[in-house]
Amino acid sequence: MMLTAAVAGASGYAGGEALRILASHPSITVTTVTAGASAGARLSDLHPHIPSLGDLVIEETTPEALAGHDLVVLALPHGHSGAIGDALDRLDDTGVIADCAADHRLTNPEEWRRYYGGGHAGSWTYGMPELLHAGETRPLAQRRALSRTGRIAVPGCNVTAVTLAIQPAVAAGLVDASHLTATLAVGYSGAGRALKPHLLASQALGTMAPYGVGGTHRHIPEILQNLTTAGGADLALTFTPVLVPVSRGILATVVAPLVDGVDAQRIEEAYRVYADEPLVDVLAAGSHPTTGPLTGTGRAAVSTSIDERAGTLTAIAAIDNLGKGTAAAAVQSANIALGLDEYAGVPMIGVAP
Repeated sequence: MMLTAAVAGASGYAGGEALRILASHPSITVTTVTAGASAGARLSDLHPHIPSLGDLVIEETTPEALAGHDLVVLALPHGHSGAIGDALDRLDDTGVIADCAADHRLTNPEEWRRYYGGGHAGSWTYGMPELLHAGETRPLAQRRALSRTGRIAVPGCNVTAVTLAIQPAVAAGLVDASHLTATLAVGYSGAGRALKPHLLASQALGTMAPYGVGGTHRHIPEILQNLTTAGGADLALTFTPVLVPVSRGILATVVAPLVDGVDAQRIEEAYRVYADEPLVDVLAAGSHPTTGPLTGTGRAAVSTSIDERAGTLTAIAAIDNLGKGTAAAAVQSANIALGLDEYAGVPMIGVAP
């Protein structure tokens, strides 16, 4: 029997990507789509690239419209999904909810108030199956947690890239995690579909623009939360994302001082934690990831190299911000919570050129 799914925020980029992935899922069928200003339109008007779902009519986003489904994907702006989640809990007839916004990611209410403002909606199970827990030789604890939950907080896209890049080195104690530096090249779709003057093609093409500089980006506490879970202590992160004129993709370069005596062999051994991860490719020495081959997929590519002169590790991760960074992560985690094959429907093959 096919499970049913509803996607809230279906008019946006994250909602559209969730729909594209679910449209090919072997065990889930999308029966309801909701949005705000787009209510009443046919889905084909907004996402003509998903013809199999094109006849669905977008409804207003209400708890009643979303209730009763086996899976609800919330692809709403930050600050909106907390109230919807609470209302669905009160209705008590909804299966798994995967929240692609930040509302339920942080476990520390003070960090939420510092970076987002307003009241904290509470924490849901974190939707990164590959997240390491202290002492693990392969990522199992987070998968166990996801298998027992009905409420999933999907990670931030930048967070996913930085975490996958550096967590094996932090978990193994091979770097000084009090001096982490992450610089990210980020595609414009990460800013959402809403019309904003600085996101117009005439403004974006031909330029690169940093944002969230100087410790202000909202993904910083989430990254530190993940690395703490992996076993890091005394953590500090300088985080600088840069918008680059591509529609999709994140390339995260993370630099950390090496602990004395650490060599390339020990780094290689630490990153074998990903050896059995179908969605995380660790590249051979001398190779480094690019975002293009990952476009449209739920995969990530990671590389490491040692700068002997500087005494640092450079760890690089590439993902599709809408794929592994958002919608594919939501589906992957929801599969675990629903008792399905973890990788069912998760796209593995990229689009080229």
